[in-house]
Amino acid sequence: MSVDPVAAAGFGSVADVYERARPSYPEAAVQWIADLTGLGPGRVVADVGAGTGKLTRLLLSTGARVIAVEPIQAMREVLRESVAGVEVMDGVAESLPLADASVDVVTVAQAFHWFDHAKAIPELHRVLRPGGALVLIWNSRDMSDPLQRALEELLAPLRQDAPYQLGGAWRKPLDASELFAAPDEARFAIEQQMTRQGVRDRITSTSFVAAMPTEERAALLQRVDGLTEGRDEPFAFPYVTEVYVAERSNAST
Repeated sequence: MSVDPVAAAGFGSVADVYERARPSYPEAAVQWIADLTGLGPGRVVADVGAGTGKLTRLLLSTGARVIAVEPIQAMREVLRESVAGVEVMDGVAESLPLADASVDVVTVAQAFHWFDHAKAIPELHRVLRPGGALVLIWNSRDMSDPLQRALEELLAPLRQDAPYQLGGAWRKPLDASELFAAPDEARFAIEQQMTRQGVRDRITSTSFVAAMPTEERAALLQRVDGLTEGRDEPFAFPYVTEVYVAERSNAST
């Protein structure tokens, strides 16, 4: 199985920037996940599409055994450097390197919208034990913030066909599969303290921006600089963390 070419080209070229610029997740969100799924000592969680381990490292606090699955080599290298005590595997969601019914929880952070859902959803169901749960989590731009809204207005025309979590298109294949129950949902606020360079890095870490030709990307980043010009540093850069927890059904794949 292969990785989406935009994701492979983009994220593979900016793994260090991704680790530096992307926000973490609220501790309250991780606690909510643990409470809802029973995640803790003696349990196993697979973080699929783990990237540089932004969520992976937080899952260690639950006391569970944590396995990170990430298909892009550059991301895995940063993950191994950044997060100690985690098993790291090369693999894609559509063909997981995990045995049947071998994990209690699967988490997917900032990645589910990239998957080939027709293949990935049955795989996620396959590796989960009965009573297990699928956790989807995204940090989305807080559109009530003028800077985040302006950045989204700048990026939206350039996104083209690149997968995106806003709009909820990812929900249709999950519901249609009948392999998972309707998800419980929660939202949490999180805020980065950013610099102008940090915002440049954050935009650079976006898959389709990283995959742009050099001159086009440079022109875009000049416009990004214009949006942050004159700001006192550091400044608040808010997100809304969206979390969905769907229990595995007993339906056959």
